[in-house]
Amino acid sequence: MSHVTIENVSKHFGDTQVLRGIELDIPHGEVLALLGPSGCGKTTLLRLIAGFDHLDGGAISFDGRKVASSTMHLAPERRGIGYVPQEGTLFPHLTVEGNVCYGLPRGAASRQRVDEVLELTGLAGLGRRFPHELSGGQQQRVALARALAPGPALVLLDEPFNALDLDLRRGMCEDVVGVLRGTGTTAVLVTHDPGEAFAVSDHLAVMQAGEIMQCERPETLYWQPRNPSVARLTGAAIFLHGEIRQGCSVSPLGVLPLHDSCQPGAGPAWIMLRPEQVALVGNSTEGVAGHVVHRSFRGDHTLLDLQLEGLRLSLRVSSLAAPTLDEKVYLAVRGACMAFPGDGKSPRA
Repeated sequence: MSHVTIENVSKHFGDTQVLRGIELDIPHGEVLALLGPSGCGKTTLLRLIAGFDHLDGGAISFDGRKVASSTMHLAPERRGIGYVPQEGTLFPHLTVEGNVCYGLPRGAASRQRVDEVLELTGLAGLGRRFPHELSGGQQQRVALARALAPGPALVLLDEPFNALDLDLRRGMCEDVVGVLRGTGTTAVLVTHDPGEAFAVSDHLAVMQAGEIMQCERPETLYWQPRNPSVARLTGAAIFLHGEIRQGCSVSPLGVLPLHDSCQPGAGPAWIMLRPEQVALVGNSTEGVAGHVVHRSFRGDHTLLDLQLEGLRLSLRVSSLAAPTLDEKVYLAVRGACMAFPGDGKSPRA
């Protein structure tokens, strides 16, 4: 296991600053997910942790031992890291066993270690196959087994399942992180998929434009994003223009409570809800009236466009209880919401 500390790290490529002021603390045995759009600096940060690139400012430490700063750089092979890239980059001329034991010293102990990690990663019995004889998911398992074979204290995963179908990718990611948890290995996962990040991480860091905007436990980050950008990057969000009065948000969907972490001043605000907080209710005493102006049946769910007074709202509901076109409905909000000061045409970060 390894405790990773990242302090005020910055990185430039030419005149372009790609990372600025990165601060992270990853405890022993935890899984941190780095979530953000393409080009935000996720992979650059991972490469700095691995030692593939030199940082320009700040410092990186493992278990209190500095491995990188603006004046020193410990080589990647001396950092005790396992790295799984976007493409498994297996050697096509080597078998599964050959790929996994590549770089290990020869001997009975290494052979035993290869057998152990093949069993651990669900590849037992496939050791004599070549990469072209494996599925995409199996190839990524081989890449993971190769990373785990030396017994690293830290494993870095750079969108390793990106080429797989969505359902397979998420299932594969959960399986792989389950393996890492079983070994007590600290891990950092780079992803652009919020569902994947939420499912496997202990902490989730949202990145944009070279900065970490928020790092929290997944549930806290989802329900209480620090700004509109974090809200959008972590899932579907509804923004209602309203006003803050006496600690509550007054919106087109009624007076809504705020999360304790949300303390905006009085005045115009953008009120953020997750779509699943909006529910159809029975009558006007429970909710706000509207009517269905468009509906699209999608099998297990139906998408509705609802017109309320001064507001048009899209909502996903179960097809078992979906109202008909032009039907009058009543809407209510469940749970607390977030609010961000602003009176513009759209909420900004």
